[in-house]
Amino acid sequence: MKIAVDAMGGDHAPEEIIKGAVEAAREGIAEVILVGDEAIVKKELARLGPVSGVTIHHASEVVDMAEQPAVALRRKKDSSIAVATRLVKEGTAGGLVSAGSTGAQMSAALLMLGRIKGVQRPAIATVLPTLKGGKLILDVGANVDCKPQNLVEYAQIGSLYTEKVLAVPNPRVGLLNIGTEVTKGNELTLATYNLLMASGLNFIGNVEARDIPCSDADVIVCDGFVGNSLLKFGEGLISAVFQMIQAEMARSTRTRIGAALMLPGFRAMKRRLEYDEYGGAPLLGVQGVSIICHGSSKAKAIKNAVRVAAQCVENRFVEQISHYVG
Repeated sequence: MKIAVDAMGGDHAPEEIIKGAVEAAREGIAEVILVGDEAIVKKELARLGPVSGVTIHHASEVVDMAEQPAVALRRKKDSSIAVATRLVKEGTAGGLVSAGSTGAQMSAALLMLGRIKGVQRPAIATVLPTLKGGKLILDVGANVDCKPQNLVEYAQIGSLYTEKVLAVPNPRVGLLNIGTEVTKGNELTLATYNLLMASGLNFIGNVEARDIPCSDADVIVCDGFVGNSLLKFGEGLISAVFQMIQAEMARSTRTRIGAALMLPGFRAMKRRLEYDEYGGAPLLGVQGVSIICHGSSKAKAIKNAVRVAAQCVENRFVEQISHYVG
């Protein structure tokens, strides 16, 4: 199995991206194809030392985060994200990982890989760390305007992903809403609730945002506008909380001593809440494995994203979605 990694995409490219890909190869997660400027990639590989299971595929261009995705892909046919996607389309790579422009990655997947027959709108699914383990949230940004049928589709493919890749049997599905009551919500959530009740899925009802950390739901569905806002608010809140903790711990000698004693616990808690433990977010519903990473991903996140891609390939996840929705 080979996973194509966009070596030039992301805030910390190429150093952290290549480092994470190399760690994945060294740990035997998968062979990796580093896609990007060959001279730059070779230089970074030389710095990291000898490694097997890593090859380079040259790409002369990069899609900038500020560029309009569709326009950039038309103009930059040799961009690292376009080339990486092409490798998946041709069968040279089983899947791809990128921390570059999410819009460009989505556009490349839709244009080159295409949608799975029966899927109306692919969704970006991400695992949100909570007190009860990871919760799969979708959509978190692919489609900001949805119809009830789209949310039901997200519930279906999200349940399949949770069961086959995350190894959660008979996953419980929740609908993100402003209240748990059946009568709460807007036209979209009210109509979706009724469809989910009749879907045959393990639907447990509405879930409020405040309850997500302790919810029994394994899969939580919403439109991309709500999901993306939820995700970014959570990231900002976690960062702010840890900054406040650090500031309070430095206030006096007593708090510094207490902080030193509690440091292992704080570090363990921080690890449980960090997105890099889960790698990247799969774009579900396209004819290929495409893992979208956070723009600020470092080596650990990239390594785990390669792991997610490898698991999707090993579980023949694309074929399973095709069979499920076909």
